[in-house]
Amino acid sequence: MMAAEPLAIGASLLHRLDPRAKIAAAIVWSVGLAVLTDLHVLAGGLLVSAALLASARPPLGALWRRLLAINVFVAFLWLFLPWSVPGEEIVAWGPVIVTRAGLLLALRLTLRCNAIAWACIALLGTSRLSDLTVALRNLGLPQKLALLLFFCVRHIRILYEEYGRLRAAMMLRAFTPRTTLHTYRAYANLVGLLFVRSHDRAGRVYEAMVCRGFDGQLRGARSGRWRYPDAAFAALAAVATMTLVVWECLKTAS
Repeated sequence: MMAAEPLAIGASLLHRLDPRAKIAAAIVWSVGLAVLTDLHVLAGGLLVSAALLASARPPLGALWRRLLAINVFVAFLWLFLPWSVPGEEIVAWGPVIVTRAGLLLALRLTLRCNAIAWACIALLGTSRLSDLTVALRNLGLPQKLALLLFFCVRHIRILYEEYGRLRAAMMLRAFTPRTTLHTYRAYANLVGLLFVRSHDRAGRVYEAMVCRGFDGQLRGARSGRWRYPDAAFAALAAVATMTLVVWECLKTAS
């Protein structure tokens, strides 16, 4: 299980913190960044998130894959926002007019998305999924919902591998995607077969868990005592978030 969680392997300070403290810090920090609009304040938040990420010392390969997935979405924002938001004209190419407001909005969203993503990778990625599930349960999340989140995240990789096998089987049978009714029917069959196989796999997994004595509790997950460093870290995250919010309020007032 740890092979699928490469960021959770480590001995940094973030790895040793209680998952409850990291979840609380991630929520507070993310909500704080989500309401900020000033570019300088967001850049400061990005620097703090970068420091958190550096302190976690994640494997570069796994880190770059996650950052690439996030910034592919951000790249689409840069393709559409600069010319779709009305405002002061900067550059015009025929009917396409790039505005200052569009560029600022794209930059603002880029800083915000990366700052939140970097912090969440550093805080949540340094704990095992089972430990995070127990921490969510201890923070008041209903047991069934916590288990549902655990199994959904755990089996996304399995479903993706199943999709890869089905698609490879289609290619071996000389399937070539085109904009034809045959192609649409083939992809519809692929999705339907993926649902059927997922249902069968879920049944086998559940039977295997019951045979091993599963009673609705995650065994082996860490649920330690709340210590002074954990409380100090959560408080520090709240102070850092409030500092950014006050900074923006002062800049707005001036």
